[in-house]
Parts: sequence; structure tokens; C-alpha cells
Amino acid sequence: MSDKKPVFQNTLCLLLLLSISANVGLVTCKSTIEPCSNSGSCNALLGYTLYTNLKVSEVASLFQVDPIAILNANAIDISYPDVENHILPSQLFLKIPIACSCVDGIRKSVSTKYKTRPSDTLSSIADSIYSGLVSADQIGEANSVTDPSVLDVGQTLVVPLPCTCFNGTDNALPAIYLSYVVRPVDTLAGIAARYSTTITDLMNVNAMGSTAIKAGDILAVPLPACASNFPRYSSDHGLIVPNGSYAITASHCVQCSCGPGNLKLYCMPSSLAVSCSSMQCRNSNLMLGNTTVQQTSGGCNVTSCSYGGYVNGSIITSLSTSLQPRCPGGQKFPTLIDPPTSVVRDSMFAPSPSPQSDSAGTTPKSSVVPTKAGSLPGLPPAANSPIGSTSHACSLRKSLATFPRALVMLLFVKFLMSMSL
Repeated sequence: MSDKKPVFQNTLCLLLLLSISANVGLVTCKSTIEPCSNSGSCNALLGYTLYTNLKVSEVASLFQVDPIAILNANAIDISYPDVENHILPSQLFLKIPIACSCVDGIRKSVSTKYKTRPSDTLSSIADSIYSGLVSADQIGEANSVTDPSVLDVGQTLVVPLPCTCFNGTDNALPAIYLSYVVRPVDTLAGIAARYSTTITDLMNVNAMGSTAIKAGDILAVPLPACASNFPRYSSDHGLIVPNGSYAITASHCVQCSCGPGNLKLYCMPSSLAVSCSSMQCRNSNLMLGNTTVQQTSGGCNVTSCSYGGYVNGSIITSLSTSLQPRCPGGQKFPTLIDPPTSVVRDSMFAPSPSPQSDSAGTTPKSSVVPTKAGSLPGLPPAANSPIGSTSHACSLRKSLATFPRALVMLLFVKFLMSMSL
């Protein structure tokens, strides 16, 4: 009988260790990082879910971005009366345009500042207010917080946010990258279908060895986009607009759009234009965005007045003439929506579709699962496919949350051991 007690005790301890390890592993989350070596910034997007009802201006204040830029990125009508004070509903998903910098050798956004309130903790700021885009540990490290339980009311914190750019391309085509926080209902196939990309592309970009994802993971999702070719000395150099949306530039004087039907950037005077420099092309009666066509026996002469960037407070325009096989139709624009007043439980908020069960019939372009991160079976990664790496920045914070449960289990084991003596 005396030999059974050690065996019983050892078995209980082994079960305890396995349980703790399993619990810690289940909550580890990952995010994709992009190494960098220059000091320049680039355009990126954050996928943000509102934690409560907020005005458009309040959302903009959280990220220190232009409220009109948020509306444009989500194709929300900016001509709506008093649109910046419109109240957006809790749990609404928005794309937030941000400047992505190179800090300490990796891409991240460090322009966001947050002023603490009486009820704030690092965890509530990270998980609730910024919807899991950052961890409590990351905020603490960025602000040299030694005791996370003590925050001064009114204290200004830097909130480091994830972003990637990969030179604004994906497989040699223009793209802008969305930092997306995985939800419990998400699948990689569903995310790929929702954002018109492929499982393979997502795996390559995020350096994934399998299709497994967990709630809290942050994925870099490439979105097709229209790229500009403005000169480096223009203040909006590098402007890139996601397909199906808009961007505001030149001090609210110019609005650019991308799609539908093609990935060619189209710019015209904004509805907000008030005190703006001339938008007329030189040696022409055409204004910015205007096009004339003339059918000839040899084809169609097309003359356009295009936007060329914003330099020292002046709007640069350029006149171009080309002979095309056929005359183009009228310019098409992405569909605008009214400022949301409720969260529609459609495919954006319902469980992500799988290739087999998507009721809308949308499937990923590819369901081939690479056997190795960044590659197809038997093939190397695509030559122009961006490949990031992963970090476990939020694992410590969430792992610590399992300790109380482990302590209870330890006490329970001790109780059983005492009963067996």
C-alpha cells in the first residue's frame, strides 16, 4: 500500500502541470511584425471595433487621425449634416487609416496618445478601448510603467499599434495592409473570403505554418488598392486608397477614390473644398477630374486633367492626352453609405464563412494549404510575395490570467493528497 501513495501523488502533480500548460497555450496570441531599416512612414489600416457608442470625432481622437479620413476609408458619406458629431454604434467595425512608422527596427504606429481616466487599467485600455490591437504589456513597456496597478488620472500614455506596409504591394500589385484582430468565430478561410484574398497569401504574409488561428491573434491582411505616383516632395507622397473606398487630401480640397471595376486612382474636387488653390489644368479649360473624348477613325482621343500631389499649399494638376482603341465610359465611384446607426448582423459580423458553407457563394481564390510558411507544396514563396514574422507580445499578459485557476487546482490537489495519507 505504501508504494501507491507516491504514484497517486505524482500522477496528480503531472495532471496539474499538463493542465496549466494547456491553459497557458490556449491564450497565447500572435501578431505579425515587419522588419524595417528606414525612418520613413507609410499608409496602413487598423481594424477597430467600437467598445461603446462613440461620435465620429471621438473615434478620431482615440487614434489622433482626421475624422473625415475615417469616414472616407469606410465609404461613409461625408456630406451628411454634422457628420463628425454623428454617434456610431457599439461593436461597429471600422477601418482606421494610420501612418505606419519604423521604430526600433520594426513597423508600428506610435502617434497615438491616450489620457487615462479614473477607472482605467492597462488591461482595460488595451482590451476594451483599443479592442485588442495592443496588449497591456506593450503599453506598459512603451511608457516605462513599473506598477501597472497604479495609473495617475490624466496621465498621457503612448499606445503602440500594429501595422505593416510591405512596400505597399502584394504579389507585385498595389495593396494596403489591414491589422485585423481575430475573433472567436473567425477562420482563416472566412477572413480570406471576406477580404478577397487567398488562404495562401494570408499564410505567406503572416509567416504561418498552418491555418490555425486563435481569438486575439493580429493578422496583416492585404487589401487591393489604387496607388499614387506623386513626387517625393509632395505632402501626400505615397497615397494609397483601398479598393471600394475614398481618401481625402490637399487640406480637404481633393477627394480620391479607388474602384469599382479597376485599380486606377481617380481624384476630383472634394465636397468640402472651400479655400483651395486652383484646380484647373494649365493651357486647358478642364478642371481636376474632367475628361473629354473625341472619336476618330483611328480610335478615341482622351484628354484628362489629373491630380499630381499637394506641394507647399498648391494643388498640382497635369494634362494628359492619349489615343485609345475605344472611348471610356463615365467614371464609376464606390458606393457611399449613410453614417451607421446600428450594427447590421451581416457577413461582416456573423461567423466567418468557410469555403463550403458561405451562403453568398463567395470562396477564397485558393484553398491550398502550404506545408511550410510562405510556400506552396514543393515550391518556394512567390517572388513578390511579402513575408512577415510573428511575435508573442500579448502572451505574458494573458498567461498571467490563468494563474488564479492554477492556484485553485493546486489547492485541490493538496486536499486530495491529504485525504490519501
